[in-house]
Amino acid sequence: MLPDRSARMILIGKGLRSFADGYVAVLLPAYLLALGFNQFEVGLLGTLTLAGSALATLAIGSLGHCWPHRRLLLAAALVMAATGIAFASLTSFWPLALIAFVGTLNPSSGDVSVFMPLEQARLANTADGESRTVLFSYYTVTGSLCAAVGALASGLPVWFSTAGGVALLDAMRLMFAGYGCIGAMVWLLYRRLPGNGGQVPLPPTPLGPSRHTVFKLAALFSVDAFAGGLVVNSLLALWLFERFGMSLAAAGAFFFWAGLLTTASQWIAPRVAQRIGLLNTMVFTHIPANLCLILAALAPSLEISIALLFARSALSQMDVPTRAAYVMAVVTPPERTAAASFTAVPRSLAAAVSPSLGGALFAAGWLAAPLVLCGALKIAYDLALWRAFRHQNKSAS
Repeated sequence: MLPDRSARMILIGKGLRSFADGYVAVLLPAYLLALGFNQFEVGLLGTLTLAGSALATLAIGSLGHCWPHRRLLLAAALVMAATGIAFASLTSFWPLALIAFVGTLNPSSGDVSVFMPLEQARLANTADGESRTVLFSYYTVTGSLCAAVGALASGLPVWFSTAGGVALLDAMRLMFAGYGCIGAMVWLLYRRLPGNGGQVPLPPTPLGPSRHTVFKLAALFSVDAFAGGLVVNSLLALWLFERFGMSLAAAGAFFFWAGLLTTASQWIAPRVAQRIGLLNTMVFTHIPANLCLILAALAPSLEISIALLFARSALSQMDVPTRAAYVMAVVTPPERTAAASFTAVPRSLAAAVSPSLGGALFAAGWLAAPLVLCGALKIAYDLALWRAFRHQNKSAS
């Protein structure tokens, strides 16, 4: 299935954003440490970043159905451009904290930005049934692949420093300025989107007959997101730095290969879902992935830990395209923007709390605790989700 023109532009925009997110997630802790911040402050900035994204997404879910998607996407792209320039220019903690809260930086491995519900709603209106699942697979695969390349690009400041004679801190600032430039590119791209993009007639309220289902999904997704916030990519990079003394370049290479494994798994997710259903794909690939995370936290050597983290990467994100397709399948078309937002907001709010907790645990010397707690909570979420929605698995597929 070839996406239509509007969907292709969304996929390109997703790729550009994910490339920038990929290197920012790895660079962010190193950059903040280089500025003189401690581990707790690194985690706190991650919390503020996710909290701001949650509130912006909540606004989209509550009020966004009143405005065209294109206008909101353009506004988000301008905020992304301003965020990169501000992070490249400021050095004090509280100004950076303010920008982290109101901006679009993403310290995690997934998309938690205000872009996501708007893009997903537009994509959902261009396909149905299995074609929709495949299209969401394209969306997540594009994001994962570009994020992997972005993670590899996080080693560029070291290269600029050694080969080009640029101070390492200045080289990192250039990367954040590049993030702002990518935001400007996304703005130029989304200017070419059609005005309505297949947007269905606006409902009088954001949620109607699917309200109960959406709220139940949102509550469960928030548990998963809280757990994931304990090990966002920035904190996982910090763990690798602190636990094994891994270099910035090596961490970038790790996240690149992990991203490729994630991309491959998301590519085959629609095929798995066709055989066992969307819900079963979400749950029964997630549980072994989280067992691998727990074992990686307790591994005695870097090599064993990396192998387990790679195994986790090959499984842990197969639920992303299937989860998005599942949400779109169990609500009516007019509710899709609100459903995408209201299931994303609790995820962002829950994920916003946990990075500061993870940073505090690292600062206290309990390096394995965030990873173990993350894996255990995610397994509990998987079992609760399957129990609550197992009877809807086939109908939603």
